[in-house]
Amino acid sequence: MSAPVSASRRRFLRTGAIGTGALVIGMGAGGALAAPASSAADAFTPNVFIRIDRKGIVTLVSKQPEIGQGIKTSLPMVIAEELEIDWKDVRIVQGDLNPAYGSQGAGGSTSTPTNYENFHRLGAAARTVLVQAAAQTWGVPVSECTAAHGAVVHGPSKRKLGYGALVPLAATLPVPDAATVQLKDPATYKLLGTRIGGVDNAAIVSGKPLFGIDIQLPGMLYAVYVKCPVFGGKPVSANLDAIKALSGVKDAFIVEGTDNLNGLRPGVAIVATSTWAAFKARRALDVKWDEGVGASHSWADFAAQAKAAAGKPGTNMLRKDGDVAQAFAGAAKTVEASYSYPFISHASMEPQNCTAWFKQDGTLELWAPTQNPGSGQALVTTTFGIPKEKITLHIIRSGGGFGRRLSSDFIVEATAIAQKAGAPVKLTWTREDDLQHDHFRPGGFHHLRGAVDANGKLVGWHNHFVTFANRVEREGKSILQPGSGGSLSGDEFPGRWLANCLLEQTALECRIPMGPWRAPGSSVFSWVFHSFIDELAHAAARDPVEFRLELLGDKDIMPGTGERGQPYSVSRMRNVLKAVAEKADWGKRKFGPGQGVGVAFHFSHRGYVAEVAEVTVSKEGQLKVDRVVVVSDIGAQIVNLSGAENQVQGSVIDGLSTLMYPALDIDKGRVVQSNFHDYQLLRMPDTPTKIDIHFLKTDYPVTGLGEPVLPPLAPAVCNAIFAATGKRVRELPLSKTDLRWS
Repeated sequence: MSAPVSASRRRFLRTGAIGTGALVIGMGAGGALAAPASSAADAFTPNVFIRIDRKGIVTLVSKQPEIGQGIKTSLPMVIAEELEIDWKDVRIVQGDLNPAYGSQGAGGSTSTPTNYENFHRLGAAARTVLVQAAAQTWGVPVSECTAAHGAVVHGPSKRKLGYGALVPLAATLPVPDAATVQLKDPATYKLLGTRIGGVDNAAIVSGKPLFGIDIQLPGMLYAVYVKCPVFGGKPVSANLDAIKALSGVKDAFIVEGTDNLNGLRPGVAIVATSTWAAFKARRALDVKWDEGVGASHSWADFAAQAKAAAGKPGTNMLRKDGDVAQAFAGAAKTVEASYSYPFISHASMEPQNCTAWFKQDGTLELWAPTQNPGSGQALVTTTFGIPKEKITLHIIRSGGGFGRRLSSDFIVEATAIAQKAGAPVKLTWTREDDLQHDHFRPGGFHHLRGAVDANGKLVGWHNHFVTFANRVEREGKSILQPGSGGSLSGDEFPGRWLANCLLEQTALECRIPMGPWRAPGSSVFSWVFHSFIDELAHAAARDPVEFRLELLGDKDIMPGTGERGQPYSVSRMRNVLKAVAEKADWGKRKFGPGQGVGVAFHFSHRGYVAEVAEVTVSKEGQLKVDRVVVVSDIGAQIVNLSGAENQVQGSVIDGLSTLMYPALDIDKGRVVQSNFHDYQLLRMPDTPTKIDIHFLKTDYPVTGLGEPVLPPLAPAVCNAIFAATGKRVRELPLSKTDLRWS
């Protein structure tokens, strides 16, 4: 998913309190920047993220959107660790969109790596001031004082002052340059690496209002927004007068919208006194649609186009190394296979929604469960011309995101309705809206060939990738833009590792809106490549782990991978692959009929992950995943062990669900499926019996964990299925493959 723009460490810390009246942490042109006294006599506020009151209670602002990934808990833990405050004395509040906080997007597993060191320094700088305040109070050297458990202790005399008692003096002291403060030795961490429950857990399990869909305001109205079932279509007319006459309906009108598939699409709005009244009126709505060119789209036609493209050169050459034709001509064995996967929906538990209040003074207030509030604000500004300074956006906890809420279409829809409503209005999508008007993970087709020599070494690789693209205008030119995750990098494994490699791409033009889906690209590329690598390993009569280790080679670092230019550490990947084989007792266990084991690895979003899956397939073709072993290298520190384990378990289950069931059929330009009755997801009996989780602690920067674990799951399971049944899975979802064996 798209990474939020990252400010430099000093710029982040220097600008972190602009416009707040709080103390400033940073470096000015002349060195340490002295800060004014806090404007609140009863609190110490060294920056916009930290407030300590006279009772010693610390309130920390969580600036990133919480979508279930646990960031509202884990990032404040970093500040609390350096601040030397007990977690029981910490209170967390969600920050609204505010330029003082820096980047506030949640996507691409970037929240932790872009904030981790900065948040350490925020906490350390505040701790430094509190220690100085205690030393001045006692008239002793700072070096004799230490902070622990929300207090400062004078070593020689054993005197102690709680943070609350130090607030008045601390609020008058300058905050040191955060770039120079002393950070704690990780060996002394008391909080980081432990298991801390989510700060919202109690409210969630007790059903308290937390999510966007729970927002209630005085005088609020309720709305639905009906779009053409065909992508790119628009309303021509509707029975608006009849709808307005219905009980509870306040207004109904057509919104012209724009041609931007990811923006304000044309539609019909209904505003009512309750969600039920709006939904009921919707059922009586009769719209005449101009369906446009999208009405010609069908999955069957796309599949036929992809098949026809297989025997032709790709329209875009991604990589060409060596002499691929010669490699295949001289190979001992060659393998050819085609892999395909459908469009799928994010299917987050909470449908899209947004509450908007357009006021008489021209200001706009938004309550949005969004992953990318800055982008949402910007889209409102470009769509309606409302200046950013007149937009207040409250970031509300999301009931799942997985990349869907990086898009902001639901925000501009609510804004368009609010401009006519004359009152606060909550737009709520139905489950059918959410499924059929998603920004989908693009489908794809891979036509692969591989060659191995007489020694069983992979010597040739050819992939013709057929993907999907929207036509967009860029700098006065009309171009085809592949959907998010629908464009293959020439650096993707195993391309750069081979002397003879040909990677091609062909884009099929469509009007289907596409957006980032959990681990964009990686979520399907890993399945395709590691399934086909497994085919080649078996064709070469090689152990799949040894075959992959040989492929990786022994170079320590490969140049940027195309995934935000991140370097690829071969040694880190070799280590997780060796570790997962060891933890799973690879090659040491006997499996009975219908049982098998498979392996895969993937580098995604800065994380190195390898997985082994053990499965049982009955003769009737029923699959049970018995165990998944996961080894992850995400750097030097696990922030919240409970949250990290949760992310791994969730990724494994989500990856298995996506492998087994979901698929969207496109017919006459519209999605056929409408709800969970025909868009199946994994149920509890299908989940793995056991998930073994292991983390390698390495001397690398801390990275995120929301996405890297998902990609290797599907190929590991499919490779295990082959080991159990001799059947290859080359089409998603898995439910389309007959797994019966005899």
